[in-house]
Amino acid sequence: MDSTTRYPKRLIEVDLPIKRISAHARREKSIRHGHISTLHIWWARRPLAACRAVICAALWPDPADENCPPEFIEAAKREMLGWAPYERQAMMSVESQERFNAARKDAGLFDDPVELRHALLDFIADFANWDNSTNLDYLATARALTQAAHEALGGVPGTRPLVVDPFAGGGAIPLEALRVGADAFASDLNPVAVLLNKVVLEYIPKYGQRLADEVRKWGQWIKEQAEKELVAFYPKDPDGATPIAYLWARTVQCEGPGCGAEVPLIRSLWLAKKGSCSVALRIVPNPVQKRVDFEIIQNAKSGNVGEGTVRRGSATCPCCGFTTPVASVRVQMKARKGGANDARLLAVVTTRKNQQGRLYRLPTNADIKAVCDATSEIEKRGQSWKGPLSLVPNEPLPLMSGVFNVPIYGHTDWGTLFTARQALSISTIARLVVDCGATLNMAEDNTMSTALKTCLSLAMDRQADYTTSLCSWHLTGEKLNHTYGRQALGMIWDFAEVCPFANGSGNFEGAFSWVADVCERVARSTIVQGHVERASATAHPLPDNSAKLFATDPPYYNAVPYADLSDFFYVWLRRTLTPEHPDLFTEDTSPKDHELCEMAGWDPLRYSNKNAQWYEQQMGMAMADGRRVLSPDGVGIVVFAHKSTSGWEAQLQAMIQGGWVITGSWPIDTEMGARLRAQNSAVLASSVHLVCRPREAPDGSLVQGKVGEWREVLAELPKRIHEWMPRLAAEGVVGADAIFACLGPALEVFSRYARVEKASGEQVSLRDYLEQVWAAVSQEALHLVFEGADASGFEEDARLTAMWLWTLGSGNGQETGNSADAEDGDDSDEDSGSAKKKVSGGYVLEYDTARKIAQGLGAHLETLGTVVEVKGETARLLPVAERTKALFGKDQADAPVGRKKKKDTQQMLPMFQELEQAETESGWGEKGAPKVGETTLDRVHQTMILFAAGRSEALRRFLVEEGVGRDGRFWTLAQSLSALYPTASDEKRWVDGILARKKGLGF
Repeated sequence: MDSTTRYPKRLIEVDLPIKRISAHARREKSIRHGHISTLHIWWARRPLAACRAVICAALWPDPADENCPPEFIEAAKREMLGWAPYERQAMMSVESQERFNAARKDAGLFDDPVELRHALLDFIADFANWDNSTNLDYLATARALTQAAHEALGGVPGTRPLVVDPFAGGGAIPLEALRVGADAFASDLNPVAVLLNKVVLEYIPKYGQRLADEVRKWGQWIKEQAEKELVAFYPKDPDGATPIAYLWARTVQCEGPGCGAEVPLIRSLWLAKKGSCSVALRIVPNPVQKRVDFEIIQNAKSGNVGEGTVRRGSATCPCCGFTTPVASVRVQMKARKGGANDARLLAVVTTRKNQQGRLYRLPTNADIKAVCDATSEIEKRGQSWKGPLSLVPNEPLPLMSGVFNVPIYGHTDWGTLFTARQALSISTIARLVVDCGATLNMAEDNTMSTALKTCLSLAMDRQADYTTSLCSWHLTGEKLNHTYGRQALGMIWDFAEVCPFANGSGNFEGAFSWVADVCERVARSTIVQGHVERASATAHPLPDNSAKLFATDPPYYNAVPYADLSDFFYVWLRRTLTPEHPDLFTEDTSPKDHELCEMAGWDPLRYSNKNAQWYEQQMGMAMADGRRVLSPDGVGIVVFAHKSTSGWEAQLQAMIQGGWVITGSWPIDTEMGARLRAQNSAVLASSVHLVCRPREAPDGSLVQGKVGEWREVLAELPKRIHEWMPRLAAEGVVGADAIFACLGPALEVFSRYARVEKASGEQVSLRDYLEQVWAAVSQEALHLVFEGADASGFEEDARLTAMWLWTLGSGNGQETGNSADAEDGDDSDEDSGSAKKKVSGGYVLEYDTARKIAQGLGAHLETLGTVVEVKGETARLLPVAERTKALFGKDQADAPVGRKKKKDTQQMLPMFQELEQAETESGWGEKGAPKVGETTLDRVHQTMILFAAGRSEALRRFLVEEGVGRDGRFWTLAQSLSALYPTASDEKRWVDGILARKKGLGF
C-alpha cells in the first residue's frame, strides 16, 4: 500500500474481539446437525464463526478512522441504534447488552466514533454465535452494513462487494461471504472440493428448502430400492432381532512349527465397555482343527478378558503360542489383497424392538451363507457390467509414508478396501443414484436434476466412508467409527461392517439425512448464489482489480495431502456424476500435478519435483495473483496455522514478494487440543488471520521503488511489539499463538517497503528481519512472565525455561509422560508413520523455534545440556526429574563423609534412586543439605526434588541455613514457574508445595 494513498482502515486492522469469537469457534467444533462439515468430509475446514467474524470486520471500515466515509458512519449509527430494542436482548452477549442498554439511555452515545466502533465489534462477536448465524435480524443488519460500506467506499450502487477464495476447500469462507451480504467467487483445483462448493454456494441458494425436501424424498427411495435388492444379504434373526453391525478380524496362518492354525488378528477381545453391560470374547483354542473358537462373556470384568492376538503387526497363535512376525504377516496379507474377503466373522451386533441397548451374539450359518451369496452376486454383477468404468473402483491406491500404509498389506487399489458385501451395497446405491438422475432428467429441468443427483452422490460418499474394512467398532459408544477418522488410511486388523439399512450408526438414512439437514440450515440464511469454478490459484480466472476482499486459507506445505485423500471419494463420484460434471472427471483420479502441496516427503517416487522449493515458488505465484485480482483499496485475509517457523517464513516471503503489506494478525481458536495431530506434536491451538493490503498505487500498479532504512525499521519494531503483546495477553492469547500473532504488526514495519537496506546498501532478507522479530517478542514476553521483576537479573537457563514454558502455554509444544506404551490404536504397523509411539517426558518444541527463542534471550542451547536436549529437528526441555543427577551429583572435590545402608530401590523411581545415591555419596543425608546449585533455576529445581522426595529437613536447611531462601530471585522464579507449568504436571505440584512453605520458613 502506497503511503501517499490514504484508505480508511477496516475494523480488522484496528481491533477484533478474538476471545469471544474464539469461544464461538471452539463451541462450533461440537455442533453437527446442519453444519457444512457434515455435508461431506473435507480436511482442515475453518470454523464458520471465525470466517463470519473476520469477513465482516474486513469489509466494514473503522468509524473512528479519519478517512472513514461519513455515509458509512451514519449508516452504522442507524443500524446500531436500531439494534437496541429490548426484544433482541436474548440474542446478545452480556457485553453487548451493557453497551446497547447505554445507547438506549443516551441516543447520542454513538456520536462518539470509538463507541460506534465498539458497538460494531460487539455485534460481530455476537453474530459469530452459531445460534445467530441464521437469525434474520442479524442477517439483515450485517447485510445492510456490508452494503453501506461497499457503496461508501466507492462501490457501484446496487452491486455487492466481491470476496474471492482461490483455495475454497470445504467452502467455509465463501459461504460466510454470501451470508453477510457479499458476492463470492470460490475456486479450487480439486474436483471434490468444487462439488462441495457448488452445492453450498450455487445449488442451495437457488433451490433452498425444496432441495432439502427432494434429497430426503429420493434418498428414501434409494434406501427402499436398495433394501429390496439386498435384503437377502442382510438377513434378520429368526427371533426378530435386527443385525446392525458385523465384527470381523483378518486372519493369517500360524507359521509355528507343525501348527498352521488360522489366527484371527484381534487387537482387543472387548466388544463393548459400558459398566455392567460390558461384553467381551473369550478365545477357545482348537488345535486339532487348527482354528480358534470363541465364546461371548456377558457382564465382562477386566480380570476375565484376555489379551488380543496381534500387537504391532505381529500375530500370536492361541493354539501353539508362536508369534508370526510382522514381516510374515505382511506377506500373507499382500497375497490376499488386504485380507478383507478372507476375514473371520467374530460377532454380530443386533437390536430388538422394545429392548434398549445393543446385543451381541456369535455368527450363525445364515450369517456365513449371506456373505458367500454376496460374494457370488458381486462377481456376477461385475462380469455383466457394461459401463465404461469398472463396477467397483480399481484405480490404484498409492503407498504414501504416514498417509496410506494399507498398500503394504495388499490394498493396492481402492476397491480392495471393501469386502464383497460392502462393495455390493455401495455399488447398488451408486447405480440407484444414477437411475434417480435419469428419472429426474425426464421430468425436471436439468439444473435441478444435477443439484439433486450431486447431493445424493455426496450421501453415497458418506455411506462409503462407513462401509470399508477400515472401519472399527467404538467400544464405549457401541457405534461404528468411519474410515477417515483422521487424515490417513492405516491398516486395522479387526473391523466393523455396517448394515446400511438397519437402525444404527453409519446407515444410509443417516447419510442422506445429514446432507438434507445442511441444505435446510444453509437455506435459512436466504443467501444469493455464489460462483464456483475449478481453477488454479496461480492463474486465477478473474480480471485485475475485480475483488474487494481476498480471503483464503492456503495449504500449509505438506500438512494435508488433499488430492490423494480425496481419491477415496473421487473414484465413486466419477461413476455417478461424470455426465453432469464432465469437466471435473476427466482423469482416473483427482489432478495432482499442480496441487499446491509439498509432496516429495510423502511420496518421493511420484512427487520428486514437488519439494519445498517448488511449493514456495508456487505459493509466491498464488499470492501475487491474489493481489492482482484485488482492487488497490481492498483487503486480504490469509489464514495460517503451520507448526514450523520455516513454514511461516515461506508463507510470509510469498506474501511480501507477491506485493502485500501485512498490517495485522489475529489468532482465533480453531483447533481441538485433543485431536490426534496435537498429541505429542508442536501445533498451534489457533489459526492466525494475517491482514494485508496490496502494495499498490491507486491505478493498481505495484509500488516497487520504496526503500526502507534498516536502522529505522529496527527502532520501530520493539515499540510495535510492546503495544501489541499486552493487547493479546488481555484477550488470553499466550505462548506460540501470541508469538505468531505479533507477526502482523511487526511485518507492517518491514513489508511496507519494496526492500529494506542497511547503511552499506546491503538488502536485508525477511529471514534476518524475523530473527529480530523473535528477539523482540521474546524480550517482551519475558517482561510479561516476570511481571514487576527485572528479567535480566536471571541467568540464561531461567530465562530460557520461562520463555519455553510460556511458548507451550497455547499448546504449541506438548508435555509428554513417561507412561508405558499407549494402546496400539488403529495403526498396526510401526512403519506406517502414524502409529502411536512411546515418547519420553519433557516439553518439546521444534528445534528452530527453540533456537530462535534462545537467541532472542541471549541464551545458547549448546551450553545448556543439563536443561535442554536436542535430537534432530526437535528440542526437549528436560523435566525436573531428569535433572536429579546433574543437580545432586557427587562433588568430585569432596570425599564422601560416610555411606548409608542402601535401601531397597526396586520400587523407587529413577529420580529418587539418583537422589538417594547422591545423599549417600556426598554425605549430606536427611539432616544436612545438598550443595547449592550454580543458578537460580538449579536451586529452585533442587528444592522441588527435595519436596517431592519428602526430604523436609534437608529442604529446610537448604532454604534457611544455606541462605537460598534469602535470595528474592528464588521466590520470583518459583512463582513464575508455578504459573507456567501445566496445571496437571508434577512440576506444578512440587513448586506450589515449596511456595506454600515460604511463610512458615520465615520468608
